[in-house]
Amino acid sequence: MKLLKLVPDNTNIHFLRWRVPFYVISVLLMAASLSLVMVKGLNLGVDFVGGQMIRATFTQSQSVPLGELRETVGKLGYGEPILQQFGKPNEVSIRMKLPAGAEQKPDLANEMTGKITAAIRTTHPDARIDGVDSVSGKVSGELFNTGMLALGLAMVAISIYIWIRFEWQFGIGALFSLTHDVTLTLGLFALTQMEFDLNIVAAILTLIGYSLNDTIVVYDRIRENLKKFRRMPVPELLDLSVNETLSRTIVTSLSMLITLVALLFLGPNVIFGFTAAITLGIFVGTYSSIYMAAPILIWLKVSSASFVPTETALDRQEKLARGQV
Repeated sequence: MKLLKLVPDNTNIHFLRWRVPFYVISVLLMAASLSLVMVKGLNLGVDFVGGQMIRATFTQSQSVPLGELRETVGKLGYGEPILQQFGKPNEVSIRMKLPAGAEQKPDLANEMTGKITAAIRTTHPDARIDGVDSVSGKVSGELFNTGMLALGLAMVAISIYIWIRFEWQFGIGALFSLTHDVTLTLGLFALTQMEFDLNIVAAILTLIGYSLNDTIVVYDRIRENLKKFRRMPVPELLDLSVNETLSRTIVTSLSMLITLVALLFLGPNVIFGFTAAITLGIFVGTYSSIYMAAPILIWLKVSSASFVPTETALDRQEKLARGQV
């Protein structure tokens, strides 16, 4: 039985022919994403803006009725609650953003907490309120800054690694590709105003890893071909390298997208933002490996000579001694 191949062995798509238009489009999308983040901002979650956390135990139940509890709290008009089981299956934490104006009037936060706990006790008589904790907005702001710093340092460290493993041009290409992916993801959250919390930071770190993995596979093949085909023009060599890794790229991306699309439409709302971020990341990560990371090597003057060892004076002396020159 003949195996099904999504990409035929003789595939020869001229990706680099359209490198300039695609680069222009990508740069414009990055600029639009940054503008959205600056103008509309991100809809920061409790993790980053502070809020109230209510801990409760359902004494007569084996597990927390998350759906009913989310509906009960959501009806109060304070926004969507973040529910998380911890400890035993019948224990839950309920995190809520601070209501508008709570920074100036702390009583508003206490009023919100009182209404939520009263509604929980009324709807679920077996619910025991174990405690109420306040999350400082200042501490949450520091957490946001730390999270963004972690993303930036991760991208820089990855670029340094690629620089050491390949050449400096490859490090710059990888950094630009990762910046492209992260910027478009932030633009999505600024445009849709989906909640941006620590789960989304984890999703962005995940897509950085995916995009990097895809980029390294393409770069490794480019390096091999630069050593093998020294007289081939660089654009043609890059096309050859991308086509040779295309089958692996498509199979890997489709495998992940099948699961992610199912989660996107059938999964719970609480992980929708996380799933949406990774789903977009698969698309932009695959795209950037082909149209961001590869074409930039042309403008950075990568050639077959980039991987030819530099001959030192000692090498020349040894050749003279052996009569090879």
